[in-house]
Amino acid sequence: MGASLRALRALVLLAGFYLLGVFLLAALAGADYAVCTRSHGSIVYDVVIGSVVLAIPIVRGFFMLRTPKGDAAPTGTTLSVTDSQEPALWEAVRDIARQVGTRAPDEIVLMEKVNAAVSEDSSLLGLRPGTRRLYLGLPLMIGLDEMQLRAVLAHEMGHYANFDTRLTPLIARGRAQLIRTIAHFHERSDKKIANERARQEKHAAKRIAKGRRATKVDTPGLGATYRGMAAIYTAYGNFYLRATHATARSQELAADVASVRVAGRDSAASALREINALGPAFDYYMSAYATLGVGAGLLPRPGQVFGGLRKLLDARAEELRELRRELSTEPASPYDSHPALAERVARIEALPDDGRAGQRARPALELLADADAALVAVEQAVLTPEARALQRVDWEDLVHQSMTVYVSQGADEIREAFAAEGAGPGLTAALDTIDADPAVRWRVADRLPKPEQAAAATGHADREAARAVVRRALNQLVTVELAVCGAARWQLSWSDSATLRYPADDFEDQLDQALDAMITDTPDTEPLRKLVLTGRSV
Repeated sequence: MGASLRALRALVLLAGFYLLGVFLLAALAGADYAVCTRSHGSIVYDVVIGSVVLAIPIVRGFFMLRTPKGDAAPTGTTLSVTDSQEPALWEAVRDIARQVGTRAPDEIVLMEKVNAAVSEDSSLLGLRPGTRRLYLGLPLMIGLDEMQLRAVLAHEMGHYANFDTRLTPLIARGRAQLIRTIAHFHERSDKKIANERARQEKHAAKRIAKGRRATKVDTPGLGATYRGMAAIYTAYGNFYLRATHATARSQELAADVASVRVAGRDSAASALREINALGPAFDYYMSAYATLGVGAGLLPRPGQVFGGLRKLLDARAEELRELRRELSTEPASPYDSHPALAERVARIEALPDDGRAGQRARPALELLADADAALVAVEQAVLTPEARALQRVDWEDLVHQSMTVYVSQGADEIREAFAAEGAGPGLTAALDTIDADPAVRWRVADRLPKPEQAAAATGHADREAARAVVRRALNQLVTVELAVCGAARWQLSWSDSATLRYPADDFEDQLDQALDAMITDTPDTEPLRKLVLTGRSV
């Protein structure tokens, strides 16, 4: 479908919203006329007032002409870069725009997402072009090489060339009008029900105060007219979304053609596969690494909040390889704005060989004048003032200090259980209490959480479950004791979870034996005391 037909379709769909409103207003006016000519008294007043109330959200929708800000652009904090700041990136974007045959963006905006997008501030229903912006995620650049990035940028320039961004505000306007009109009808329905419930509850309270039986609060059928009107607009809204998203899916496929033409078949396909892997990898990186220390008041060094992603990608190459292969084959929903990724990749890879396979390319970040400075600048733009105030440390210290804090916090319940039995704080005080009264171990175990099966155990099984609980509790206290004093250290791993390194190679075996001695019927605390003391002195 050409740009002119897509523009006409968007206008017709938007006009459909107004025509639906006109039809409903006409129906309300017809109902009012029929009642006024055939009835008298209060029923006329009730019907007319009801029609006016129903007409208000319809008329409000007519005059909601402003397109919601940010509807066509990525949300979140961003950083605009000029030609003088990033000359190589700007030159690459302009070169790609020339190859696609469209006007280059007026602004390039860096952001913190695995994404690239374009927007245009068009006006007059998309007839007058406006400021064009290219949004480019630094995490996306971290994971791509230059040819893959050129494929992504060509795809975005393809949206400009096909006038997709001109129509976005028009489509967004229709969607916003529908959403707000539907929401207003639901608000009026909810308000009517709430008012009636409040009236009935007040009446019931008065009856109770007089010693009478309260009547049941019930609101059957209230607000049904509002909900009915909302259902009509919802039905049209579903049709609107299906129609506009079907167009959006065809736009994505058309933009992929520009991607192949500029960067080559293999680079275009590999870029889509790489993005499929980068999305979940980045989400995991942010939760398991970049923000690991937030609860302990820590962040990575400046530039590493997003820049550390490269370390994860290098260390987990095999996992990423699987993600590149495992493209979703689920059919696209009628309400999806993009075709299934597997379909897009299959279409591209089915194209004839264009002789550009195996193109050597540098990392995409090398297009930036100073990638480290850009990562720092985006961090400063994205992080909240509270986040920027956190202490910045190296990755190794971040992992050790964060894990030490969290394990110590996790031991609070254990300390409280021992304190309830008269023990002071710390491992030594707990061991002293056990020496004085070995049975305290089982009372402490009763105060700590147990697996559901263990909690239901009795007799010998209950005692064995209690031994396991005590062993875990003492092991955690030992971990905290050694980690706090630096004798044991949590080790960073980019390919696996953090692990605890003990003071000596055979320390863990000795610890197992010392803990076993603590859960016998006649506990011996001496091996554990000596082991911890030795660990501190290493």
